[in-house]
Amino acid sequence: MTPSLEVLGDVHVLHLGDAENRFDGDWLKTVLDLLGEIANAPGPRALVTTAIGRFWSLGLDLDWMAANPAEIEDHLARMHELMARMLVADFPTVAAIQGHAFAGGAMLALAHDVQIMREDRGFFCLPEIDLPVPFTPGLSGLIAARLPRRVAHEAMLTGRRYGGTDAAAAGIVDEAVPEANVLPQALERARILATKDASTLGTMKARLYADVVATLRDRPANAAGAPA
Repeated sequence: MTPSLEVLGDVHVLHLGDAENRFDGDWLKTVLDLLGEIANAPGPRALVTTAIGRFWSLGLDLDWMAANPAEIEDHLARMHELMARMLVADFPTVAAIQGHAFAGGAMLALAHDVQIMREDRGFFCLPEIDLPVPFTPGLSGLIAARLPRRVAHEAMLTGRRYGGTDAAAAGIVDEAVPEANVLPQALERARILATKDASTLGTMKARLYADVVATLRDRPANAAGAPA
């Protein structure tokens, strides 16, 4: 199942897929295109990002990257652009995390305005310390901007796996709810937020995260092999 978009009134539901939802070349291009569709849609509008099954997203597809070495630099640039666009979208964004969110998937969840996570199963995890792969400057900035400082320190430097309840207690997600309530709660939050003025919202986000977005879009700094 490839990423797809469903419109439910004022809410655009981005379905990431029904497998591990890793960022391969086609997946990233499709999601960026779908975000463009939402950005060009008339308001009021909001986004809920969800998936089907055990996984929300496990981030970069390392096997695809190994098989496509000539595309790695462009691929990494597209990933960073995805994070930047999500972070400063001029429409409200809610991540409905029904399953595991690891690595780039966890960071994509953080780039949303609101995170609703399943309380009983599934983990939020930044495992880069154990890969071992240092975070790029852009991704480090994103995590630091969206998590409490001590939580960012623990999540980044220990690779701890946070279940939904622990993630909510740590301030990683806004709410941890039963599985059946994840998507309905996310849709409700999105419907309420959809009435916010797009121009004002976009301007506020752009100013709030100006430094992070500039770093995410600094291609040389975030390139594979660049100094950490």
